Amino acid sequence: MYLSIWLGILMGSASCSTSDKKPSSPVPDTAVLQDNPLARRLNKPSTMPTTPPAGARISYSQVNITQPVVAMTFDDGPHPSLTPKLLDILKERNIKCTFFLIGQNVKAYPKIVQRIIAEGHEIGNHTYTHCSLTSRSDDQIRSELKQSEAALMAAANYRPQLIRPPYGAINTRVKQLMFSEFGYSTIMWSVDPQDWRRPGVSVVTSRLVNGARPGSIMLAHDIHPPTIQAVPAMFDQLIAKGYQFVTVSQLMNMEKASMPVGVVIRPAVPMGDKDPKPLPQ
Repeated sequence: MYLSIWLGILMGSASCSTSDKKPSSPVPDTAVLQDNPLARRLNKPSTMPTTPPAGARISYSQVNITQPVVAMTFDDGPHPSLTPKLLDILKERNIKCTFFLIGQNVKAYPKIVQRIIAEGHEIGNHTYTHCSLTSRSDDQIRSELKQSEAALMAAANYRPQLIRPPYGAINTRVKQLMFSEFGYSTIMWSVDPQDWRRPGVSVVTSRLVNGARPGSIMLAHDIHPPTIQAVPAMFDQLIAKGYQFVTVSQLMNMEKASMPVGVVIRPAVPMGDKDPKPLPQ
């Protein structure tokens, strides 16, 4: 008798608990993607955040996107006459770029640094003296980066969040130090016109245009007159092909926006990016 009563109680409680629950509807596989707030902005790259995303990788040579969007970067400035000319070119086309500035030049030309920031461009650290980081001790690397940061803070109250190693000279030790102690992602490149060799204006233009792919990080130097002459045609030709230009951090955010919410990239994993061959020193 007690057994039958006990079974009756169990069956009754089970039926009550199930009747209170609403049937769950199946969740489509795309629901997570739709929940990514940045995904809605992929068709407007210029609205992407201007700082690196959470979970940024330790190193980038390009990003994995399908949209025709690239990041144009300029190294070694600011130059007293050429960088302002470049800024005029960019302003005319409403293009935002990333400048990897040398600390000594920042200290010498603070007004140009202030203009770069005021016009919406991004600045990355390029060391204080343009030294090869792989040939320096950890303490020397720290000193180079701190001095460069201090110069940017003094000139424009700006703290960089990205690093490009001079000459592209890099190794795992240096990447890890800069990432863990400074929070810097190392930014390399996937398109190099070798403008520092001065191959000619049309050659620089052609190499940049032909090398561009969705997600490319493109390299040039705003300290060479032929480069400044080459970039207007490059910009116009790529714009005519449907390309848009964003800063490196915006490009990084585009890659993040194309991933489902909750996907975690381990920062120390290079994601298959191969660092380009270092430039001659």
